[in-house]
Amino acid sequence: MTLTFSRRSLLATGTLGLGAFALPGFAAAQTILAARGFTHSVASGEPAGDSMLLWTRYVPNAGDSARLVAEISETADFARVVASGACLTGAWRDWTAKVTLDGLTPGTDYHYRFVAADGTRSPVGRTRTLPGDGARAFRAAIFSCSNLGYGWFNAYGHAAERDDIDLAIHLGDYFYEYSPDHYPPKEAQLAGRVPQPLAETIHLADYRLRFASYRADPDLQALHARVPWVVQWDDHESANDSWEGGAQNHDPASEGDWNTRRDASVQAYREWMPVSDEPWKAYDIGTLATLWRTETRLFARSRQREIAALLGAPDPAAALVAFRDGAWQDEAVTMMGSQQESWLAHDLRRSVRQGQRWQVVGFGTIMGHLQIPVAAESLLGSANPRARDYIRGGIAATRAGIDSNLDCWGGYPAARARFLRSAQAAEAELVVICGDSHNAWAFDLAQDGAAGVEFAGQAVTSPGYEASLTADPATVARLMVAGNRELTWCDTSRRGYMALTITPETVRNEWLFVDTIRQRDPRARVGHVATVARGRRRIAAA
Repeated sequence: MTLTFSRRSLLATGTLGLGAFALPGFAAAQTILAARGFTHSVASGEPAGDSMLLWTRYVPNAGDSARLVAEISETADFARVVASGACLTGAWRDWTAKVTLDGLTPGTDYHYRFVAADGTRSPVGRTRTLPGDGARAFRAAIFSCSNLGYGWFNAYGHAAERDDIDLAIHLGDYFYEYSPDHYPPKEAQLAGRVPQPLAETIHLADYRLRFASYRADPDLQALHARVPWVVQWDDHESANDSWEGGAQNHDPASEGDWNTRRDASVQAYREWMPVSDEPWKAYDIGTLATLWRTETRLFARSRQREIAALLGAPDPAAALVAFRDGAWQDEAVTMMGSQQESWLAHDLRRSVRQGQRWQVVGFGTIMGHLQIPVAAESLLGSANPRARDYIRGGIAATRAGIDSNLDCWGGYPAARARFLRSAQAAEAELVVICGDSHNAWAFDLAQDGAAGVEFAGQAVTSPGYEASLTADPATVARLMVAGNRELTWCDTSRRGYMALTITPETVRNEWLFVDTIRQRDPRARVGHVATVARGRRRIAAA
């Protein structure tokens, strides 16, 4: 059964839905701020075998707070409510509400809703608890990099129409912090999809309003209301290329203290998303797998270096070699910080000892070694000036033996090695999933031997290599696979999502590509499939 909301039912409950898209300048601030009742439908997350977190947003007609009751039932008519819980909300948390309900049954479909003090009811959502030990299959839809201005969220729409998805996972860049005319630039902005505020998100009110704009999208609302989500941020939920002490897209002189901006972004994220306040967490999927969400941006990440800065040295080649032999390999440089590294290493061992068949770890950025091959010089004639600079920089890094993107795990080789060795020591059946790059990749991860596999997902809408290069994407893919020892396949031109199917003996990943993002059309098709068999720790030959 597919959950659907009619335009009339959305408007009747005060929910911002399809009607918002008829407005000039989609998601106008005055429309969002004036909405009353259940303004953004419902969502669920933080699934377990016996509990679920439920989310909504409710603004009363009067008063400085509101009391809500969450109800969950196995039937759509709520004839028997199996669990319920009350909560208070108000302006202090932007009228969002979260309730975790216990006493549920593993592997069971539930209906849920919120009821306000005046009897008003939210739309009804569907959710599903994580399975028990006898489960034979589990399927998750995996998303990243959803920029509203570049197009329609057809990947969400396609997944919301499926009946075989147990969980949605978002690996970061759920929204983008830029002013709407910066990224995308005006010439690429899709008419009617201009998020609020009409400026960069810096303050708490800005981040809240950007969430409200994105969460008004009907396809995003539908998927949130259809399945539970596990979510983690990457950089754009705060600012581009963020790290513990700042971000590439943060200027303290004009935008204030970084810690204030970071804290505002975290607060708004935890208000608006169906996520707990824990910075990282493990989810046991019966005996099939353990899934981990991680934090690799705001709390411990060391500052990333820029290839461009190294190329600005008097002798760029010498500067790259000196970096390769020195700062690049510094063991103090970290993605996760020692506390999270230790927790994850211990929990990998726990999962294996406990009998989980697979260990699935979600990261924001790519772990597989990825360099721009020297042969890519042949593409320079078809690249725009910015892309030419990027390719030339990447080729220079390749010649020095450095990965081309230092904001990914390629800029943190000692931290990468520590993680992979911990997985090997635990004898984990490791599957890494990630987003960030906007393109699709499959890697065999190695650290003095096979360590596991990585499935990296394409963006929901954000542009990839195809936006900068006019070369045939098949040519680009061939050059990348030939020039990277861990890379087994890639696609550098299409948008969509991944569907990961876990069984006791195999993990199968499908890359689904939507037909378009320039029109609202939820059609998609499988473009590639990769499978890893238990005990192999390498992608099976096609």
